[in-house]
Amino acid sequence: MSNTMSLGTPVRQRGRHRATTPPSRLVRITAGLGNATSGRYRNAVVAASLGLVTAVSGGAAASAGQLTPALSMSPENVSPQISATANAKIDFARTAVGSISKAQADQEAAAAAAAAKAELLKTQPVNDPAGAQAYAASQLAKFGWGQDQMQALITLWNRESDWTTTAENASSGAYGIAQALPGGKMSSAGDDWHTNYRTQIDWGLGYIKDRYGSPSNALAFHYAHNWY
Repeated sequence: MSNTMSLGTPVRQRGRHRATTPPSRLVRITAGLGNATSGRYRNAVVAASLGLVTAVSGGAAASAGQLTPALSMSPENVSPQISATANAKIDFARTAVGSISKAQADQEAAAAAAAAKAELLKTQPVNDPAGAQAYAASQLAKFGWGQDQMQALITLWNRESDWTTTAENASSGAYGIAQALPGGKMSSAGDDWHTNYRTQIDWGLGYIKDRYGSPSNALAFHYAHNWY
């Protein structure tokens, strides 16, 4: 017997027959390629065979409940899917912002303005009769007086200087709102006595307290002597 094995036929091996598995369709198709005389025909047959195998495999996978992708997708070509339930809670980060009330803002603005004005008064003389009178009224209680003394004080210093910071008596040399003589006396209340009406008022109120006891008494003396 010939040792050449033919497809689909039993093969004698060491004195016994072994059944061979019938060749698959792909094997039968490609077995005939040996007789093909053209490489072009051989390639066509191989391509057709592979297409058949792919179709058969795809059908089997589909029947088993599997999905065979037609194309392989690289990670960079696949967009991530984001899903959420309809009632999902979404939180957004918020930057804490401090807030102040309008009254507090106004108070801070007024304090800043007062500080700026105090700095100005240290270097430049400011003639502000209304401001000077308001400051004087705020200081009466420190000397033990009530607001009933304010009108007498206004009258007294109107007669002396019209509440002018830079008022100066040309004949005597008295200076400032309180008409200190000489003006340098007011340095005991502050070095800025020449420009700051607050320093002048602090000194003047102290002078009235020590010498007359109250603005009304000082005014009465002034009426009688035209000075105090």
